[in-house]
Amino acid sequence: MPSPPAAPQQSIFFGEEFEFDLRARRLRRGSRVLKVERIPLEVLLLLLQHPGAVVTREEIVARVWGSDVFLDTDNSIRGAIRKIRQVLKDDSEQPRFIQTVTGKGYRFIAQVTGFAPDGIDAEAANPEEEKELGTEAPAHPKGRREPAILRVYRWPLLGLGAMLVLGVAFVLLKGRLTDATPPKIRSLAVLPLKNFSGDPSQGYLADGMTEELIGRLAAIHDLRVISRTSVMQFQDPRQTVPAIAKTLGVDAIVEGSVTREGNRIRVHAQLIRAVNDEHFWSETYDREMGDVLSLESDIAQSIAEKVEVTVSGQEHALLRAKRKVSPEAYESYLKGVYTSSNTTAGIEQSIGFFQDAINKDATFAPAYLGLATAYGSLGTVYAGVPPEETRPKVISAAQKALELDPELAGAHVLLAQTYERLWKWSEAGAEFKRALELQPNDADAIRGLAMWLICVGRAEDGVSRLQRARELDPINVQGLAADGFLLFQARHYDESMQVLQSALAVQPAIAVAHWYMGYTLIAKGRPEQAIPELEKAVELSDRSPAVIGVLVRAYAHAGRRRDALRMLDELKRRSKTGYVPAGAFINAYLGLGDNEQAFVWLERGYQEKSAIMPLLKAHPHFDPIRSDPRFADLLHRVGLDREYPLSF
Repeated sequence: MPSPPAAPQQSIFFGEEFEFDLRARRLRRGSRVLKVERIPLEVLLLLLQHPGAVVTREEIVARVWGSDVFLDTDNSIRGAIRKIRQVLKDDSEQPRFIQTVTGKGYRFIAQVTGFAPDGIDAEAANPEEEKELGTEAPAHPKGRREPAILRVYRWPLLGLGAMLVLGVAFVLLKGRLTDATPPKIRSLAVLPLKNFSGDPSQGYLADGMTEELIGRLAAIHDLRVISRTSVMQFQDPRQTVPAIAKTLGVDAIVEGSVTREGNRIRVHAQLIRAVNDEHFWSETYDREMGDVLSLESDIAQSIAEKVEVTVSGQEHALLRAKRKVSPEAYESYLKGVYTSSNTTAGIEQSIGFFQDAINKDATFAPAYLGLATAYGSLGTVYAGVPPEETRPKVISAAQKALELDPELAGAHVLLAQTYERLWKWSEAGAEFKRALELQPNDADAIRGLAMWLICVGRAEDGVSRLQRARELDPINVQGLAADGFLLFQARHYDESMQVLQSALAVQPAIAVAHWYMGYTLIAKGRPEQAIPELEKAVELSDRSPAVIGVLVRAYAHAGRRRDALRMLDELKRRSKTGYVPAGAFINAYLGLGDNEQAFVWLERGYQEKSAIMPLLKAHPHFDPIRSDPRFADLLHRVGLDREYPLSF
């Protein structure tokens, strides 16, 4: 006697804890039913039916939508895969379940037990589910016959009822669709593009592409674009796209990947509406490395068109393609940008990369801007290289960058900051204005302008700009620290401390935030609390002389004069063998109450054009000597005894 046919497979099990219930069309984790939409569920089933094999996009389309579909389903497939990964808590970079096979499709890589044939009915009835949903036809009580009139007119009546229901539903749905127009996109963030090259050392290429896209889109006045320093916090995001969008306060997210194969580069980018996680545009670009600038331009223009933002003629020009660049020069440039600039050695290494890029392509403007930026960092009081050595190099490189590309906003910002330190106040203001005309979303330019306003005596105008900077750069720790210092200069001490505490809560080891906190606590009359902050800053900054100068002041104000003199001796010893900024001694002697020596060093600062001199009019620590005629003379000589009514 032949054996009865085997019962059809009821479930597929995978990942030890997951069960795909074929009859109920449900995904369970243990005893809990997981919420999964229909399309992601169908895609998951298709992958489970072919474990270990590549399932192409074409096969997914044929299964889910039908082979004759005329829609662009690429976005929907990626959206479905994303939702499956979210439910399974899978990581696209290090997958346990679904592996992306670039250019082909997807592969289910976890062990699968149980098997469902391809022909399984996607709409298979589930009696238990029908009972639960109340869709099963009720049985008549035993022994009771259905009335004859119902037997005759049942189907016509049901048909009429169905038509009425459909008519009402259509009217209601039409109204809802009319009212459900998605809100206009007025803000977006470009998340760090993923490096899919298979070589971690190529990460700088993806980062550079991310920064360039942000820079191009930031030129659009009607679109708020989050700065690079904030989006880089999501280099390896664990949050969903809507959650990231909420954190950054944006309407849409751009995400994608970069793949380099030899001398070719492939970029995939997509736009996602934050409110409903809708993927409403995606495109893949494949170019030679020499065409990387035009590739970036094409992506930026496509995004601007899709978000339907108003773009002026000048903004179109900024979005348009630029010339070719030597791949070797572009690579050296990116290495310079992404070399650590937290130490003098790191800055000097980045200078080498930028110079190498210029040697390979002397007409590539961004390489000159990178070089100027590096020299600017080297000449700060923090790094401790004499500014008279670095500032001429900053100006020369920035001017060369603008000669090659007059619309390079970053070069205008750098020139503005340098002119400010040279007391060319009107020129600095004009450069900030031009930078913000070109890049209204540049948080660094806005912060630079805020500092300029505070320095020339327009403190409240400066403070009012900071809110815009934080909208554009909401989670950048370095930016928050800079805001804290600006608020200190504007004498908003409580707000300064609040902002600095926010920065330190995210990154406790940021030296400048501890340094600025020390400044503010001294101004608040709390030197005892300032001391541990400044001692921490000294440790984290490799004993920066600028930080030591403020620590001397804190020790002196706290009555620890012996400690203050000990630190002052260290500055004196170091000044015999290397450069110590005048500002370090100015802070130290003012803290010790030795105003005569403070004026000696103020004159030294005037001669070397120390970075502390532009702060004369605003800096609270100069209050004890403001009534001295010598101080009034200094204000006059640095041009801070007059008004600068430049409007923005």
